[in-house]
Amino acid sequence: QEWIPELIERAKKLKVGAGHLDGVDVGPVIDAPAKQRIEALIQSAEDEGASILLDGRGVEVEGFPKGNFVGPTVLSDLEAHHTAYKEEIFGPVLCIVKKNTLDEAIEFTNNNQWGNGCA
Repeated sequence: QEWIPELIERAKKLKVGAGHLDGVDVGPVIDAPAKQRIEALIQSAEDEGASILLDGRGVEVEGFPKGNFVGPTVLSDLEAHHTAYKEEIFGPVLCIVKKNTLDEAIEFTNNNQWGNGCA
């Protein structure tokens, strides 16, 4: 878990913007409903007891005031019952599930019905 702070610092440096522009790392999501769904899943994680280590909601990109942008997001302390873990987010959101042993991690992953969040 010592790698989490470094991961967050690297994610903070990712440039959000229009995907056709040079230097952009994270482009917009497909449409406004997708953005709303992603942001609702981020909120659900917090509401259900997970931690938001990096929040990509509310990103504004100059020149694109109505853009469907969601910045890099890192959620932590998720469990199998969390909506953000169960649903495919289809956005720039990393869900971290912490387990104490490799055996616990394997068991948790093997118990996932669809394989979501099992990377």
